[in-house]
Amino acid sequence: MTDNKDPFVEIRPYKDDEIPAAIDRLINDEEFIHAILQHKFSNRNALVEKLLSPFVKVYLKFKWAKLNSVNAIQMEVKKYLQQTLNSTTNGVTYSGLDALDKNTAYLFVSNHRDIAMDPALVNYGLHESGHKTVRIAIGDNLLKKPCATELMRLNKSFIVKRSAKGPREMMKALGTLSAYIKHSLETENSIWIAQKEGRAKDGNDYTDPAILKMFHVEGRKQKIAFGDYIQSLKIVPVAISYENDPCDTAKALELYQKEVKGSYEKGEFEDIESIIQGIVGNKGRVHVAFGNVIDTAYETPEELAAEIDRQIHQNYHLFPINKLAAGDESVDSEVKTLLQGKLDSLPSEARDYLIASYANPVKNQA
Repeated sequence: MTDNKDPFVEIRPYKDDEIPAAIDRLINDEEFIHAILQHKFSNRNALVEKLLSPFVKVYLKFKWAKLNSVNAIQMEVKKYLQQTLNSTTNGVTYSGLDALDKNTAYLFVSNHRDIAMDPALVNYGLHESGHKTVRIAIGDNLLKKPCATELMRLNKSFIVKRSAKGPREMMKALGTLSAYIKHSLETENSIWIAQKEGRAKDGNDYTDPAILKMFHVEGRKQKIAFGDYIQSLKIVPVAISYENDPCDTAKALELYQKEVKGSYEKGEFEDIESIIQGIVGNKGRVHVAFGNVIDTAYETPEELAAEIDRQIHQNYHLFPINKLAAGDESVDSEVKTLLQGKLDSLPSEARDYLIASYANPVKNQA
């Protein structure tokens, strides 16, 4: 049951005793069932959907009957994630995990290239090496449908209220978020959060100091100096590198349109399409590098951001396609063919954006 005195009840992930009710709501959500049927039977008509809908609900009720805890759900997610990684990557490697204490909670501040796969890959590496999985920060811009909210909160995600309007509401949302992050760490629950709002579509991984200021809102409330408070959070920068970004051409087109038109209007289902493409698309080799715990008392958010960026840039694993995009021609012909194929699928004016997305990690490491 939900505790009405819980100050984080509106944003936190579900607890074990809340799982059955959340699953029940999900199974009875018509939009969720519609999405499943649309995915499985794209050519079905309304009548077929109406006939199949009750069977899907019965099937899900049976299949998910034993999912009565957060751990049970994560083990189910792990099965699908393993299948996905086997079919869409040429292997995932990790570094830096051996330097982290399995009994310590960390605040993982990560570069952000893919909406769903970034935190999933971090979680997978942690779990496989004997660490506890993280609680995942997710913006409410991705949770426009109730079923999306249910799915995320079932899998240890907590909500970042980006849609808060007005100074008072925004400050309240920031205060709750900051307090929740600190509460999680104090109760031995690690956190994953992106270094800035939105993916780095241009391949430039830079931390937004506003995120770091948000961390300190709770510290200010407790009258703790920025540097001292940040030390207590045990921040670990994380660099995630994809040899092949399944969404690279879409990102290039978006950046091109922003440059030409001054703005870019997302389609209604564009975020969902990006999530699906990121999951099912070919990713080539993937490397996840965990950096060093930041234990220096940086006095300003800007100084701290510079250190997070330094670690992410230096730990970013460069693949041949990155080096080719940055001008190094001494790579295999297969890599040249792959990059050329991507460029050929884009209007000539948008090609520089795709090249830059692969070249920027090389330039940032120089």
